[in-house]
Amino acid sequence: MKTSVSTYSFSKLIKSGEYTQLSVIRLAKSMGFDGIEFTNLLPPKGVEQKEYALDLREECAKNRIEVVNYTIGAELLNADSLDKEVERLYDQVDVAALLGAKGMRHDATRGFVGSDSSFKSFEQALRPLVEGCRRVTEYAGGKGIKTMVENHGFFCQDSERVEKLITQVGKENFGALVDIGNFLCVDESPALAVGRLAPFAKHVHVKDFHIKSGIEGNPGDGFFATRGGNYLRGAIVGHGNVPVKQCLSVLKKSGYDGFVSIEFEGMEAPCLGIELGLKNLKRFIEEISNT
Repeated sequence: MKTSVSTYSFSKLIKSGEYTQLSVIRLAKSMGFDGIEFTNLLPPKGVEQKEYALDLREECAKNRIEVVNYTIGAELLNADSLDKEVERLYDQVDVAALLGAKGMRHDATRGFVGSDSSFKSFEQALRPLVEGCRRVTEYAGGKGIKTMVENHGFFCQDSERVEKLITQVGKENFGALVDIGNFLCVDESPALAVGRLAPFAKHVHVKDFHIKSGIEGNPGDGFFATRGGNYLRGAIVGHGNVPVKQCLSVLKKSGYDGFVSIEFEGMEAPCLGIELGLKNLKRFIEEISNT
């Protein structure tokens, strides 16, 4: 396995203006990452998205760091028009190609199905999700780009639901971005969930969380509620309650040998949190490689 980092990890630094996605490339390389994953391109004023994608690709080439994935939002379930959303995603596949990314992750749906929705269960929602994902991955396959959905957004987050979506789409080019921490958002065991989705893994996010039981009440700032009423707070990889090494071992035994991207969203200073997390991640990878 090789290490990469999502630009999402640097969100605080980018929002503050201290860094841009362009300058983060050099920072990621200096930290010792092998690859970088871009989340929602943020071109400077006056620069078109596709032009910016080429700028990022050139900067990555200069710094000898690989573009491993492109991650964007999508809404295939509650969009006003599925056709329009699919067309928009076709355009984002073109952006991924310009970036030089080998894969693109898009949401299936961004969150809960509301009480005003005609979809009350995942089974009811499957048809439009399958149709949208299949159309996007067929287009992307023609450009040599694999597509994937992440266990993300609460509604399409459980490993069984993600597995069902992938198998019903039924395309080798389509799979899962397995976020080992996100399963906790729906109160699911990360190791068991990773074991279910490992055969479908196209990319991996390494994320850690501190967990507090909902019985104790809301712990305060920095925590958010899971679907089952427990509480999570982002942690440095290796410092939280996610069994990171165990999940990586499960992935390795399934045959996964691709990039694993740190996605840090803790309260610590980003550079400190990312650097300490990378140190732990490299140690975990080394330890499982000897087993």
